[in-house]
Amino acid sequence: MREYLLLLPIIFIFHDMEEVVGMEWFYSKNPWVFERFPKILKSYKNITHMGFSAAVYEEFIPFFGVSLIAYYFPSQVLFALWYGMFLALTGHFFIHLGQAILIRKYIPCIITSILCLPVSILILVKSAAFLEWSAVTVTLAISGIVLLIVNFKIAHAVMHLVNQAS
Repeated sequence: MREYLLLLPIIFIFHDMEEVVGMEWFYSKNPWVFERFPKILKSYKNITHMGFSAAVYEEFIPFFGVSLIAYYFPSQVLFALWYGMFLALTGHFFIHLGQAILIRKYIPCIITSILCLPVSILILVKSAAFLEWSAVTVTLAISGIVLLIVNFKIAHAVMHLVNQAS
C-alpha cells in the first residue's frame, strides 16, 4: 500500500497544474461560458491567477498531509481515509470529462483528466486489495470524500479572499 500513497498528491498536482496554467486564459478567451452556465460558474466570474493558485495550494494540503502521514505511520484508518480522498479525486476527473462534453470545447483540465483517470482507477483497484474492508473502513473512506468536499468549499473561500486582496 505504501507504494501508492504518495501518488495521490503527485496526480493531484499534475492535474491541477493544467488548471492553474490555463484557467485565467480560458475564461478570458471564452466569456460566453459565464452566460451559458451562470449558476455553475458564478464563483469563477472574477477569478485571478493568484486567487486560483492559492485555492489549488490550499487543496493540496490535505492530499499531501494525509498521504505523508499514512506513508510514515501506516494504519488501516489512514489508508481508508486516503482511499476516500483518492476516490474523490478520481470522481473529479469524471466531472471534468462531463464539463468538456457539455461545452464541446477544450477546458484547461481535460488533458490531464484523460491521462490520470485510467491510472487512478488502477491505483484504486490495486490499493483496495490492501484494505481490510469493514463498516469502519467504509465510513472512513466516505469521510475522506466528505473531507475533500468541505475542503473544496474552503479552497473557494481562500480563492475569493485572495481575489479581493489583489
